[in-house]
Formats: sequence, C-alpha cells, structure tokens
Amino acid sequence: MPRPSFKQALYFWMKLGFISFGGPAGQIAIMHEYLVSKEKWISESKFMHALNYCMVLPGPEAQQLATYIGWMLHGTRGGLAAGILFVLPSMFILIGLGSVYVTYGNIPWIYAMFDGLKPSVIAIVILALIKIGKKSLAGPFSYFIALAAFIGIFFLNIPFPAIILGAIFLGLVAYKWFPKVLQSKKTDELEASDEEGYFINKHSTPPQMGFKFSRVLRQVFIACILWAIPLVTLYLFSEDFLFWKELSLFFTKAAFVTFGGAYAVLPYVAQVSVEKFHWLSELQMIDGLALGETTPGPLVMVLAFVGFMAGFNHFSSLFLGTLALVVTTFYTFLPCFLFILIGGPIIERSQENNRIKLVLSLVTAAVVGVILNLTLYLGKAVLFSGSQLNIGALDIMNLIWIIISIIALYRFKVNMILWIGISALFGLLVHLFSI
Repeated sequence: MPRPSFKQALYFWMKLGFISFGGPAGQIAIMHEYLVSKEKWISESKFMHALNYCMVLPGPEAQQLATYIGWMLHGTRGGLAAGILFVLPSMFILIGLGSVYVTYGNIPWIYAMFDGLKPSVIAIVILALIKIGKKSLAGPFSYFIALAAFIGIFFLNIPFPAIILGAIFLGLVAYKWFPKVLQSKKTDELEASDEEGYFINKHSTPPQMGFKFSRVLRQVFIACILWAIPLVTLYLFSEDFLFWKELSLFFTKAAFVTFGGAYAVLPYVAQVSVEKFHWLSELQMIDGLALGETTPGPLVMVLAFVGFMAGFNHFSSLFLGTLALVVTTFYTFLPCFLFILIGGPIIERSQENNRIKLVLSLVTAAVVGVILNLTLYLGKAVLFSGSQLNIGALDIMNLIWIIISIIALYRFKVNMILWIGISALFGLLVHLFSI
C-alpha cells in the first residue's frame, strides 16, 4: 500500500470535521470505515491499539484518535492537521448557531430540523456500537468486562475513570493468574493476514518512536508557551481580565478531568458555570447540550457553547461571546495534542508487549459497555423527551425513524451524510405539516 499524500489525508480530515455526527461512537465508526476498510491506510490491529490508548486519556477520544492516526501518517504536522480540522468546523457552526440562538431565540424550523436529526443519530450510534463490539469483544472475559462496565455506569453510577481503572486492574490480575481467559479464538495466522495490504500495520515504525526526555521537555515547553499567549494577550488588551482568567483556568482544568467524554464532565461544568460563576442558566445549559448533540465534531464542544454564553451574558456582546467561544475551544483541546504527541511515541513501543496489549484491549471492551449506556441515555431522551420510561410518553414517530434509519444505513448502505440530510428534511416536513 503506497503512502497516502499529505494532501489526501488533509482532504479526509477536513471532510471528517463536517460529517462527524453521532458522538464518539459514530465518529470512530466513520474513521474505521474509511481508514481501515476502504483506503487501507491503517490495519485493524493498529487502529484498535490507538483507540485503546485514546480511551484511557482525558478528553474526546475520537478527536484524539484522529490526531494519533494523523501523527502516524505524517508526523507532527499530520497530527495537528487531523486534530484541528476535527474541531474547527463544529466551532464555526456553533458560533453561527450561538449567534442565532441569542439573537432570535427559538426558531421553530431550525429546531425542527434538529429534531429530525436526533433519531438518525441514535441509529448511527447503535450501528457503531454493534460494529465496535464485534471488533473488540474477542472472548468470554471481554464480554464479562463490557457487561460489568455497563452495570457499573448504568445502575451503580460508578465514575468512568473508576471503570477504566477497574478494567485495567482485572486485566493485570487475569494476565498474572488466569492467562487463559484472555485468549481469543483468533489465530496467529489470521492476525498475520490482517496486517497485509495496509500502509500502517503492526510492523510499521512510526515517527519518533520511544521516550526521549529532550523531546518531551521541548513539547511541554511549547505547550506552556501556547497556553500563556492568549492569557497574556487578554491581560494586555481586555478591560475585565478577571473574567478571562476564570474562563481560561476553568476550561484548562476541565480538559484534564474529561475522562469519559462530554457526558462525564457535563455535570461538573454545569455545576460550576451555572451555580458558581453564573455564566448561563440551567435552561441555556440544556439548549447548549441540544446544539452540541446535533452538530458535527466532539460532543465536548458543548463546553464551547458554555464559553460563548459566558462571554455574551457577561459583556452583552456577540463579538466577545464569540471570542470567549474561541478561547474556550483553545484551552479545552490544547492538552489533547500534548497527550498524543508525547504519549504516542511511547505507547507505540508497547504494541508487541502482550501484557499491555491484552490489558488495553479490555479497556476497549469496557468502553463498549459505556457506549451502550450512552446509547440508552440518548435513546431515552429522543424516544421519551427526557421523561420517565412511560409507554404513554413514547414518541412513535421518532421510534419509526430510528428503525427506518437502521434499515437504510445497514441494509441498503445509504451514505451516512446523505441520510443525515434526509433526516433534517424529514424533521422540517413533520414541523410544517403539524402547524
């Protein structure tokens, strides 16, 4: 397989930024379909190895996975291009939607289109869950880990980081005393054949592999300089530096505790931004979540909407609200690039370490259970409008559209982006005929 050009990769990362609907499960499925199945830029084992690492990091795993693969393809510039383009379209879309939101309020036909999108997004997540589950659940023990993770987060409200640590601990215990439970039915011959025909496979040597103290020190120093530049600029040119300082420090801190993605960190962000800083109201927080769910890009972009509302409400200015959104996005995602560019070269050396390899595979199994929880969480909101699971409150139209979407995407292989457009049009037609 010839090396894809940087221009080819740039085109895909740019397109991904506009089509990455469906949250992390849908985004990972899109990347897998294109990079592994269609273009064969990266093998299955390499893709899963990168995914396993990104799952244990704070921050949006899909964006970090794109950064990781971009780094493996074209080094630092590839990682930066993939990660930035994954976020940039959703940032500009949120600026537009946020401006409309605060200027014109609730526009029925816009939200009708979003309502049409939601059932199709649920279908995308369901199909992605099935696909990822088939790839990562390789034996009875991995099924047990996935089930335990689902029970832990759905019924017992165990925090996501604790579930990941539990999966790692059980994996280490099993590797030490019960190694047979970690064995899958996949043969070595099949694994070898899975590496053929891919540009990046488990035999590839990525750029800058291994730990080098001088390189890590240089990367941390550059990250610190980049972190300080906006803050110093705001100190010199803004009239209310205290606001910008609180905004920058808060979202920097949030970036380091976002284990499990947006839904894991949203309660913390909502509590502090609504109750402590009074940047926005509870209802505005819910509206921001709706906007975040129906735009491309990582769901953690909801934090960017919080930043936008903080700036707008504090200064009563669209321009300063937009600036606050950009500042929030910068401080939310800067650590993500640091995690990948420092950790990637180190974690690549571990792929042939059976202990780390097997333990990380159990992390992905645990995440299958967590994604199942997210699927039910989103499904409940779409099918019952956030109310209790009362059959009388069931939205029959949304249920029908979820089923139609699954059939269209799975059985008839309708293009995902085309179907998202059809779903938005469906929501608009439902609104027009209900007036």
